[in-house]
Amino acid sequence: MFMMQGPNVMNRYTSHQFPALRILMSGQEKYSVVRTLGDAATMLISEWPGDDGEEYVVAVRTCLDAIRGTTPPGAAREALMRAADEAGFRYLSVVH
Repeated sequence: MFMMQGPNVMNRYTSHQFPALRILMSGQEKYSVVRTLGDAATMLISEWPGDDGEEYVVAVRTCLDAIRGTTPPGAAREALMRAADEAGFRYLSVVH
């Protein structure tokens, strides 16, 4: 288990460091919006329908490393997109 520093560590990477994504998982009718590393971690660990893909495993590890501060947030976002590709999910970058 990892230790977080401060109350908002999972939500600190937003905007240019972690541009939001909308991800449509197979079989669902609406998009989930991923705005932060915390959102990405929640989606991967709690909402992802499978946990056996190579890119999925890399995405979980990269996201947790980014939360710890040892990997850039952008690397976690890219890993999430590769995991979505692997799973056949569609995604869009959200522009504000």
